[in-house]
Amino acid sequence: MSPVGQWTGKSGGVVIAVLAAALIMSAALGIRQTFGLFVGPFSFDRGLPVTLIAFAIAVHNLVWGIAQPFAGAAADRWGAAPVVFFGAVTFALGLSAAALSTSGAILVLGMGVLVGVGVSCMSFGVVLTAVGRNAPPEKRSQVMGLASAGGSLGQVLLVPVAEGVNQTSGTATSLLVLAGAVLLAAPLGLLLERRPPDRAVPREAAAVPLREAVGQALGHRGYRLLTLGFFTCGFQLAFIVTHLPAYLLLCHMPAALGATALALIGLFNMIGSWACGWLGGRFRQQHVLGWIYLLRGVAIALFFLLPKTELSVVLFAAVMGLAWLGTVPLTTGLVAKVFGTRHLGTLFGVCFLSHQVGSFLGSWLGGYVFDVTGSYGLIWKATAVAGLFAALLHFPIDDRPAVPAVAPSRP
Repeated sequence: MSPVGQWTGKSGGVVIAVLAAALIMSAALGIRQTFGLFVGPFSFDRGLPVTLIAFAIAVHNLVWGIAQPFAGAAADRWGAAPVVFFGAVTFALGLSAAALSTSGAILVLGMGVLVGVGVSCMSFGVVLTAVGRNAPPEKRSQVMGLASAGGSLGQVLLVPVAEGVNQTSGTATSLLVLAGAVLLAAPLGLLLERRPPDRAVPREAAAVPLREAVGQALGHRGYRLLTLGFFTCGFQLAFIVTHLPAYLLLCHMPAALGATALALIGLFNMIGSWACGWLGGRFRQQHVLGWIYLLRGVAIALFFLLPKTELSVVLFAAVMGLAWLGTVPLTTGLVAKVFGTRHLGTLFGVCFLSHQVGSFLGSWLGGYVFDVTGSYGLIWKATAVAGLFAALLHFPIDDRPAVPAVAPSRP
């Protein structure tokens, strides 16, 4: 039976939620994956330094992380629909500001601040946690992995679209087309929380207040290790998605290869996210995470050290895609397993802040080190070593529930 088929019939509401989540995240995450394509045009056509463009992309990652706990808390309290709608409008405004920007300050405001707030409302801490609440605990990791896999479709489709419009009609038109695409996702938040009426959902033993729940998580050794390890995920991914196209140009590779590599990462991420969710339902999630980070570190080291060819770029993109965002359903599922789902959006958001601090540094330091040294070599080495560091953090995590579930009351 297909993965979707396992939740059809009586659990059709879960299928609808998964499809809506996939489309929302396809728009939000697919669009932000295109930003590396605009580094060159913003630099050459508008005379902006690479450091400033990288800083704008880094700011959106940092703002995303800072806003994520608040977006998650809002969704925990009022539901995902209004949060997704607000995020889509804000995201579109940010892209429009970047498209029409004539100064670095407007670029940072648009692509940095507004996009960061928008994507926090349309991604994991809001969308994926809503899907996780709909799913039974034994299927939660698999369902979230399926939603994450579908969410990669946007990277496969929107990166070539953005590159094509950019080449034919310019950067401004390309960004405005992307703004229109994100607005199309605004109403889909209404479909996220469609829990089947015939299936009772286990309640948590006690309704722990939000402040107490956050304090409990921060005092939990496993949560702290998970949060520290998530920093590496953001650092690695943001550096690659922001600077891989420019790095390939420095290696005298074809200009279109950068867009191809980003699209391939998205394509293989569809397989990897589903596979990681499937593995998380059968093995201890922290162990799967440890192996993912180790695989990333080895792949990055080999890509940097070996000669660059079109084949090596394709292979690197495929391997990184398999290990790309599979960390998210595993991390979300682990937080839900240990702390329950009552404050899942908030607790994942706090953890995700670490991820986005890493994203900020990966984007910005890549540009800074290149401007200072004329090479990306130091950052490639740092991303490889960080993979080993994150793997060592994840293997010893204790995943015993801190919030036991109780059976639902019967009528």
